[in-house]
Amino acid sequence: MDFLIKSLSTLGPLGSKLPAPGTFGSIAGILVFSCLIWFTSLPPIFIVGIFIILFVLGIPLCTRAEILLNKSDPPEVIWDEFTAIPIVFIFCLEDLNLESLNRSLLFLCVGFILFRIFDIAKPIGIQKLQSLPNGLGVMIDDLAAALVSACLLYLLKTFSLSF
Repeated sequence: MDFLIKSLSTLGPLGSKLPAPGTFGSIAGILVFSCLIWFTSLPPIFIVGIFIILFVLGIPLCTRAEILLNKSDPPEVIWDEFTAIPIVFIFCLEDLNLESLNRSLLFLCVGFILFRIFDIAKPIGIQKLQSLPNGLGVMIDDLAAALVSACLLYLLKTFSLSF
């Protein structure tokens, strides 16, 4: 069971073998999310709901991973980035479709950049959330980064449509 927890929390070699594991975890999250949006008939909001459930399950998962790895918020644990980044797109789900692939890719790239900025810099109180205990602290700062990024992405979308 411990092997499964380590493998899930690090997404196997993505978190444990590659440089910049948080970035690769975010990329993996976007790839899985966009493939589900584009290549399944599931409603996009349902797909976001799946990631929210995975995010909540990440709290005990990351709590146990911290114990197994004997580290607080280990950088190789990337379940938080993987499950949080789809939340960035909550306000522009209708814009993520294959019919307007260029627009979809633009939203995905801008959302990714915003999320990574807020996840790394942790401004506006996000840093304080990381100090919450165990897996909650590991996960919640990424949720905050995703929500701030989602709001900014929505503002960018709204602002760009006004011209």
